[in-house]
Amino acid sequence: MTKSNQKLHFVVYGREECHLCQEMIVALHNLQAQRSFDLEVIDIDKDAELVKRYNDKVPVLMSLSDQEEICHYHLDLAAFDAYVAKTL
Repeated sequence: MTKSNQKLHFVVYGREECHLCQEMIVALHNLQAQRSFDLEVIDIDKDAELVKRYNDKVPVLMSLSDQEEICHYHLDLAAFDAYVAKTL
């Protein structure tokens, strides 16, 4: 559990037909078998503001609680672990 005793919650901003997005989502689902966190996937193409913000960066992994970008394009395990460590 985190300092505030809340489960970590992450969001992947991506696109339906994006192979990098699908790879990151699968990798995160595999990580969920080892670590406890919630994951939400948001298709940016359903929101013009999200397209404007993330268009060329997808997939983007963000912490939902503080809106901190953890990584983009590929799952960066070192960045993910560093983020988790600082929230514990």
